This record gives sequence, structure tokens and C-alpha cells, in this order.
Amino acid sequence: MNKSLSLFLGLRYVRSRNSNGFSSFISASSTIGIALGVMVLIVVLSAMNGFERALSQHLLSVIPHGELIAVNDPIEKWQEKIAKIQLHPQIIAAAPVIKLTGMMQRGSELKAVNVRGVDVKLEQQVSTISSYMIAGNWQALTENDENKRTAIGVVIGAGIAKKLQLKLGDSLQLLLSSAVATNDHNRMSTNFPVPVKHQVNVVGIFKFGGTMDDSSVYISLAHAETMANLQAGQVQGIRLKVANVFQAPQVVSDVGYNFDGVVAFYDWTRTQGHIYNDIQLVRLVMFIVLVLVIAVASFNIVSTLIMAVNEKKGDIAILKTMGAQTPVIMATFMFQGIVNGVIGCLVGMVLGILISLNLTDIIISIETLLDVKVLSGGVYFIDFIPTHLRQADVIATVVTALLMSLLATLYPAWQATKVEPAKVLGQM
Repeated sequence: MNKSLSLFLGLRYVRSRNSNGFSSFISASSTIGIALGVMVLIVVLSAMNGFERALSQHLLSVIPHGELIAVNDPIEKWQEKIAKIQLHPQIIAAAPVIKLTGMMQRGSELKAVNVRGVDVKLEQQVSTISSYMIAGNWQALTENDENKRTAIGVVIGAGIAKKLQLKLGDSLQLLLSSAVATNDHNRMSTNFPVPVKHQVNVVGIFKFGGTMDDSSVYISLAHAETMANLQAGQVQGIRLKVANVFQAPQVVSDVGYNFDGVVAFYDWTRTQGHIYNDIQLVRLVMFIVLVLVIAVASFNIVSTLIMAVNEKKGDIAILKTMGAQTPVIMATFMFQGIVNGVIGCLVGMVLGILISLNLTDIIISIETLLDVKVLSGGVYFIDFIPTHLRQADVIATVVTALLMSLLATLYPAWQATKVEPAKVLGQM
């Protein structure tokens, strides 16, 4: 009975409030503020989720999740080591790698590059770089492995090709330090090492985006062994792909500590972790800021209810004289306030979901209309605004907004119970 009376009175007061111009404006502003806060918070969280998913599915598809790098002596019999590593339940695949640093020269143009000697077949299991080829063929790296006197086939990034004005089939020189080429790490010399020149041919060009296109060069493992003066079956490191990228630190540590040999182990959080940390920081900051926006909008509910209490003092006095209890009066005014929160949350939730589901297309349309680019593929690892809507984020946002709206009704509703019938009725 008490609940029915509170609901009846609350609905009646809401309708009467809407007929009052100023009270209606204050009420509408609080509802709009809550709706905007909920909508923007859902959209921002969806964008952050999208960046996180793009990091795991796009960037980490070509960046190794983990690496085991030999400290002193090269890794022997890498095939056996990889077979043992793959017994770990969280390891999807493993592939050998030989890392070299050098310069590419064509005419008077020079470009610093990171050279990776890889097994063409196994590399495709830990990296999707072959799917980003825009010219040539990834498999062409192995075409001249048997005859090492011919020019070495290389796959280069689009940034390198642009810098050196290269196209498929072009020939150029790869310069490596003689100290690196002879693998003589113990020799100390004050003389500048004479670079060793290797004639290479461009057999493929890939375009991934970001800085990777400007520095990455791939050659076959057989040619890398010759350049690094390694024996057959020797490599400098092993690249790993794990089942859950966010568990990579623990998985790589487990594999590294159980590895047969002295190796340093790295995971993607050491090389690309700053991107993930930035995403999480932006998510936290935006969540706090937008929750404060919702809180400010909720304070308008306080103003609306205080005005309602002052207008309805006579009604409150009559209700108390008729025996209405404190919970009934509080519930009546709390219901008025929570109406704003519920309407604002529903409107904001619907708009937020619709925008989040179509955010990428909306941004692309704006870019086309204004002829601008929000994200540059040459700087970032993606050139679009990703989005990924999670049900948990929507629920958390709506619940947070509703709780703030409910809390905003407590003080005005409590003040309504302090009305003294004798004083109010005596002045009427």
C-alpha cells in the first residue's frame, strides 16, 4: 500500500512538474546531461576496447609475442628446441630467427634497416606478415637458397621501398658490419669495422603500417646463417606465438626458465607494451572524467527535487497529518528524481550503443566529408578508429549513472520528511 501511494504521488508530481516551465527546464537539463554522459562514456570505452583488440589482432599478428635470444653461444639444433617448446600448452607456434642490423644502399641513398633471417614456412605460423604483401611473393625468399652465389632475395617494407625508390626486381646492396658478419664478438678493436657488402634483389614488398614499414627487412634463414657465420642448425633466437597475448609475460618466462641453454627472453610488453599501457591510461582517465560529468548532471536532480519539496510543503504537511510515514514521503520524492536518471540512462544507452556499433563508419564518413585523416597509417599501426562494444561496459556505465541519480535524491527526499505540519498549515 505504501509503495503504491508513493508511486501514485511520484507520478502525479512528475506530471505537475512538467507543467512548470522553470522546473521542467531544470529537470530536462539533468536528464540531457546524464544521457550525454552515458552515451559518450559507452562510445569512449568501445573505442578503447577497439584499440585493445586491434593491438592483439593486428599489431601482435606480426610482432612476436615472445622471443628467446641466445646470450653467448648460438642456439644449437633449433628444430629439436622448437619441438620441445611447442609441448607447452600455451604455445601455439615457434620459429627460428637470426637478427642483423645494417644499411641498405642504392646509389647515394642509405637506409638503416633491421634484417631478420627467418624460416619462410615456420615464420608464417608466428607472424601474418606474408598476408600484407603488396608486391612479389613471400615464398620467393627461398628460391635462390641453393645457389648462394646469386643475389640474395629480400622482402622489404613499403617505407624502405619509398625511401630508396625501389620496386619489385630491383637490385641494391646490403651493408653489414664485418664484426657482425664474422660473429667475432670477443675481438676488441679501435678501428672502425669495414662493412661487408651483399648484393640483394627485392623479391617482395609488404605494407603493414607504422614504423615497421620503414625498417624491417626479411631474408631466408639459409642466407642469414652465412651472413652471421653460423653453422647449419644454429640460430640466434626463437620467436614464440602464445594462445593468450595478455598472458605472454608468464608463458614466455616459463619457457625461458625451462630452456636448455642460456637465453634472454622478451615478450611483447617489453617492446610494444607502451601502446597497451597508453590505452589503459586513456580508458581510466576518460572513465573518471565522464563519470564526473554524469555526477554533475545528477546534481541538477538535487536542485529539481529541492524546488519540488518547497512547492509541495503543503501537500507534505497534509500527508503527515493523515498519517503518512517517513518512508512514504522519502520514496515519493526519490521516485521523482530517479525518473530523470532512468530516462537519461535509457536514452544515453541506446544512442551510445548505436554510435559504438557504427563508430568506424561514422568517422570514415566525417573524414571523407572534411577531407581529413584522424589516424595516419604511416604513424600508427592502424589508419581507422576501431570499435568493440562490450556488454559489461554498458552495464557498468548504466549502473553507475543510476546509482548517482539515486544518491542525488536522498538529501532532498530526507529534507521533505523534516517539514513540520503545524508551521506549514498555520501559514496557509
